[in-house]
Amino acid sequence: MMRLLAQIGVVASLDDKTGLELHAAIISEPFAPYDLVKTMRASILVLGPLLARCGEARVSLPGGCAIGTRPVDLHLKGLQAMGAEIHVEQGYISARCKRLKGARIVMDIVTVTGTENLMMAACLAEGTTVLENAAREPEVVDLANCLSAMGANISGAGTGVIAIQGVPRLGHASHRIMPDRIESGTFLVAAAATRGDLRLLSADANILDAVLDKLRESGAEVSTRSGEIHLVTKGRPRSVNIRTAPYPGFPTDMQAQFMALNTVAEGTAVITETIFENRFMHAVEMQRLGAEIEIAGNTAIVRGAPRLQGATVMATDLRASASLVVAGLVAEGETLIDRIYHLDRGYECIEEKLSQLGALIRRSN
Repeated sequence: MMRLLAQIGVVASLDDKTGLELHAAIISEPFAPYDLVKTMRASILVLGPLLARCGEARVSLPGGCAIGTRPVDLHLKGLQAMGAEIHVEQGYISARCKRLKGARIVMDIVTVTGTENLMMAACLAEGTTVLENAAREPEVVDLANCLSAMGANISGAGTGVIAIQGVPRLGHASHRIMPDRIESGTFLVAAAATRGDLRLLSADANILDAVLDKLRESGAEVSTRSGEIHLVTKGRPRSVNIRTAPYPGFPTDMQAQFMALNTVAEGTAVITETIFENRFMHAVEMQRLGAEIEIAGNTAIVRGAPRLQGATVMATDLRASASLVVAGLVAEGETLIDRIYHLDRGYECIEEKLSQLGALIRRSN
């Protein structure tokens, strides 16, 4: 993302405490090339801001994890409703508009990046934009808080209807990014699967209700206080049924990790994936470790086994990578995970953090 921002003219510097300073006084080129966009779907989020700021943008269609169809048509329809002229040709989105106009936009399905893209674009649009059937994820609220600190006029973030009153410009601000709820959830599941004792600091339990409920259902003891989550699992976990849903439902990004937990849990679990149609690719790799998993359409039936056996497996996407790490932690012997480049998009130094918790894990070149 920093390379992409540098490409369009933003000066970015990262300090030794992971503080990021961004200077966007000059946007030299409103262009996001394929080479930078192909591996990270979040790159599409430069489209709305560039169009609102520069009156034009050319952004490659995004790549990312191959977990199913994730079209960007809702992003484009929303921008067109705000007056943009858009063409898609040769793999690029070309958008133009002298100044966007406020509009009422009803999204057919809930989309997090679509909500974020249109919300950012609307900040500099003329008039009021209303986003209906907007995503309610905490990340949307966090972005709205950051934009508001910069001078945006946003109300309703965290609900299904968000209203944005356009302003002439945004200014400087300081913002602390929210804790990553999926990273937090992944470490908690790893602790539950390995019957561990984990205390997470700088975590927010209020945005993890669905995950913490399922961990308690699995037999883990979970206690929370301000900025801290403590989990203890003393015996073999119990199987838990999962059905993914938009926030505040159970997050699709935690489905794979809970499948790993269920492979060694007591009983049988039914996992239903309602968000993406191709998000069970990790199941085949877990079967190589000895997991008993049956797939039928968008449903997986997982029968817990007393133990898994280490093997060589392949990561197919970001959360599949994390789930295979969890499965490797509970498998007997050594597990080798190939294609872990996916992992680094969602977890910073995961092997170092797990090592600090007692895991025998290392990265090999």
